[in-house]
Amino acid sequence: MSRILTVAAAQLGPIQKSESRAVAVDRMVRLMERAHKRGAELVVYPELALTTFFPRHYHADRAEADRWFEESMPSNETAPLFAAARRYGIGFHLGYAEIAQEADAAGLVRRRHFNTAILVSPAGEILLKYRKVHLPGHAEFDPNRAVQHLEKRYFEVGNLGFPVIRAPMGGQPGVNMGMMICNDRRWPEAWRVLGLQSVELVMVGYNTPSTNQAAAGFEAHHLRVFHSHLSVQAGAYQNATFAVAVAKAGTEDGCELFGHSIIVNPQGEIMAQATSWDDELITADCDLDMCRLGRTTIFAFDKHRRPEAYGRITGQVGAVEPPVWSKP
Repeated sequence: MSRILTVAAAQLGPIQKSESRAVAVDRMVRLMERAHKRGAELVVYPELALTTFFPRHYHADRAEADRWFEESMPSNETAPLFAAARRYGIGFHLGYAEIAQEADAAGLVRRRHFNTAILVSPAGEILLKYRKVHLPGHAEFDPNRAVQHLEKRYFEVGNLGFPVIRAPMGGQPGVNMGMMICNDRRWPEAWRVLGLQSVELVMVGYNTPSTNQAAAGFEAHHLRVFHSHLSVQAGAYQNATFAVAVAKAGTEDGCELFGHSIIVNPQGEIMAQATSWDDELITADCDLDMCRLGRTTIFAFDKHRRPEAYGRITGQVGAVEPPVWSKP
């Protein structure tokens, strides 16, 4: 019998700086209602789905940015989303900015700031949490940029690794599920860590501008979408997993986000794609047994991986120059 899970990618149109969390949550609840009518069992929302993408805005006093963060989940503002999940019997993925009272590497308990995603069961229980590892951008105001990208100012590097959980979802007694956030999708190491845990479904939320403000050379608009899709399709194929990559889209605070949310199968094929820059729901029936082919043949890790040859991947950060050839 096929193991089919019906998933929905719930793309969000822009959320302006002036709009409240209540507005965003209401839009998400309406998307969940539509997902229920289509028979979806899991809904995936974007990165930082409750607010505008605030790292484009500079706060000289870092603490002023705390208003964009959540100190509890569910919160009063997000409670309607959890209630809708229970009402419709649908699980969901949510990206948001998190403040956590936790010990740091030195053992000091303090307010820590993360770009976070959670996976929530149809009963409204948090099954899994992930914190973004690959933070792009910069930490200080850059006068040469028309739009700032201050993730390194407002967030710490995620400290939970890349976890995978096997949990009931929809009509399936167990689905191997993992998460990453935005820029993580461009790093094959992130996908491989999930793949080594037999992941069957990867959820990715993102907010990606249509232009690369920091590009040293010209990067055409269409390549921004191509590179996003390429990363997700390659990651899904090389790790024999389904992937749901969900965007915010449209012109948000004067900045264009390209959208193009997709659902991808373990062969790397796009099964469904958003075509608007607005709130849009796309769905696909994911036969989880499709993951078996790749992980038992081409990507049978137990038979073909050679970790003894990959030491440079975990032992080195920046690229180094190779030795210069010289004639013997």
